[in-house]
Amino acid sequence: MPQSVFLTGATGFVGGAVMRRLVADGFIVKAALRNIDDRVEEGVQAVRFCTFETTDWSGCFVGVDSVVHCAARVHVMNDKEIDPLAAFRKVNVEGTLRLARQAAEAGVRRFVFISSIKVNGEGTKLGRPYTADDCPQPCDPYGISKMEAEQGLRELASRTSMDVVIIRPVLVYGPGVKANFLNMMRWLDKGVPLPFGAIHNARSLVALDNLVDLIITSLVHPGAANQIFLVSDGEDLSTTQLLRRMAIALSKSARLLPVPSWTLIAAANIMGKRSLSQRLCGSLAVDIGKTRSLLQWAPPVSVDRALEAAAKHYMEYEKK
Repeated sequence: MPQSVFLTGATGFVGGAVMRRLVADGFIVKAALRNIDDRVEEGVQAVRFCTFETTDWSGCFVGVDSVVHCAARVHVMNDKEIDPLAAFRKVNVEGTLRLARQAAEAGVRRFVFISSIKVNGEGTKLGRPYTADDCPQPCDPYGISKMEAEQGLRELASRTSMDVVIIRPVLVYGPGVKANFLNMMRWLDKGVPLPFGAIHNARSLVALDNLVDLIITSLVHPGAANQIFLVSDGEDLSTTQLLRRMAIALSKSARLLPVPSWTLIAAANIMGKRSLSQRLCGSLAVDIGKTRSLLQWAPPVSVDRALEAAAKHYMEYEKK
């Protein structure tokens, strides 16, 4: 009999892709939906709810084997909350643990939690990538909330029969990606000269299809039980390399000016954009050796193929 999965975040960038893959692979899917206008794939059972921290989920897990929890209060720039950490904790910690406790009480076998590399920290030194077993060092409210959720889930797993799998993605990109990645494609498409031609950092990224493949693997692989996994494409890129290869995917020429990184960092600091300079000039790399060896998993999609898919979607649906 097909495995039954309860999915949260089904209308989001990652959760929507997970839903489509689950349906395509023959899973029975229930999806938690907040808004009455939200739509799901044909055959998916919609479960309406109000908030994660107040909903009674106990009746939703009848016949459910596993939960994939993609929903979260995500990291936002210029957060307007008076107490951002409290706001993140309410959804990402209290809401997650309420959902997980009721799943365990209902006899759900496995709970897959989509966490964040921000649990590890904000940056790495060249040649020293993060590993899944590193001591967490979150630096912002979002990362702290994800770490606390992880801790609560692992404690729950230690005293119940429900396995917990934690996946910490790096930056996810793919068809329909928004925010800075979408802006990057627009700049390249319009031929805007960019001062990023001499950046020698190392950034790990993960294609949406690669992340989804690992999530599906973690649902069924016995070796995933009660483990933490980092996930990436398995190939690190500098900002300069990423821009050049994205330009190729867009069939454009990258107009990159060789401005030294230290100049960009100094200018960003003066303008109060230190976090932006870290994302553009700093390194954040991960070692997925544990993911590869324990799950016999490898990213099925190459970086260039994934960039081409993102570029194709941009040209068809996002180009202005």
